[in-house]
Amino acid sequence: MALKSTIFKANLQIADIDHGYYADHALTLARHPSETDERMMVRLVALALNAHELVDTCNGDGTLAFGAGLSDPDDPDLHLTDFTGRKRLWVEVGQPEDKPLSKACSQADAVRVYAYGPAAEVWWRGIEGKLSRLERLQVWRLSADSAQALVELAERSMQLQATVLEGVLTLSGERGSVSLEPVRWK
Repeated sequence: MALKSTIFKANLQIADIDHGYYADHALTLARHPSETDERMMVRLVALALNAHELVDTCNGDGTLAFGAGLSDPDDPDLHLTDFTGRKRLWVEVGQPEDKPLSKACSQADAVRVYAYGPAAEVWWRGIEGKLSRLERLQVWRLSADSAQALVELAERSMQLQATVLEGVLTLSGERGSVSLEPVRWK
């Protein structure tokens, strides 16, 4: 019998001062049985970092949603879709392979990867040359320590505040706060 996903609920208040985006998001996160709390929280961070694209790219007329993630390798971890159904933004977290990223670049206007964990540098050195030709791709690095610290904020029901100021995201909740400064690799 297959294990079922664990459901997490998050009320996320985003104050993205850098982009002038302020909104509350009521989110449901389905954590796949093989997904860690760290990866799930990095998906949440990716949403907070890209939520301003709802207004900047879609003029408020789009949907920013979590994809099937680990349940379906052809589906993004997070995507922004406009009212016509066109994928405007495709987001992956972790260390994906080059072929799925190439395919994503052909299906979406922009693709972003948020690499994290202690092996991210090794992954990047091995794949950087293969990804250099993908013009729609951005690759961002979240420090291993910051990503690991996100685990402390994970609860089945979360009340979180995300503030983006000068490129630094601070995620705060009842259990503390974590600051992350994504570094752009590509």
